[in-house]
Formats: sequence, C-alpha cells, structure tokens
Amino acid sequence: MLEILTKKDLIEAVKVAQATTIADATVAVNTVLEEITKALSEGEKVSISDFGIFQITERAARKGINPMTKEEIDIPASKVVKFKSAKKLKEQIQ
Repeated sequence: MLEILTKKDLIEAVKVAQATTIADATVAVNTVLEEITKALSEGEKVSISDFGIFQITERAARKGINPMTKEEIDIPASKVVKFKSAKKLKEQIQ
C-alpha cells in the first residue's frame, strides 16, 4: 500500500527533531509552506538546496475531449506548479 506523508507527519517530525511542542512545530511548518506559496504566487522560483526547485509555468489553452460525452471542449490556459528535483534528492530515492 502506498504511504502518504501528511502535513501532520511533517509537524510531528519537526517536533521530535527539534524537541519542541506541537504548537511550535506547527508554526514552523506553516511558515515554510506559506513562504513557498507566497513566493510562487508572486512568480518567483523557490529553490531548496539538495531538494529541488518549485516554479510556476503557463499551460496554454487547448482542446480536450469530455470522456463521458466524447464532445470536444475548450480547456482554458492556466498556471501550474512544476517541481524539478535536485541531483542529491534523485540519488537518495534510487
């Protein structure tokens, strides 16, 4: 079965690693996530050493097919978050 690391798991890991309270660990994790979100929303890249780079890319408008009706639909342009893993992360997961 596929395991999922949740925000709660991250908070617990920070709590244990830093010998701190759940409240302090929650603030730390939330602050990191908020700063990443803020930077991305402002169009900045987020580079975390030995982990990877998050960045926003533009996805062009395109045609698609509704799988239920088989009708052609217009899919509007959108922005998506892309992640490129760092070499060290790639090496660690293999």
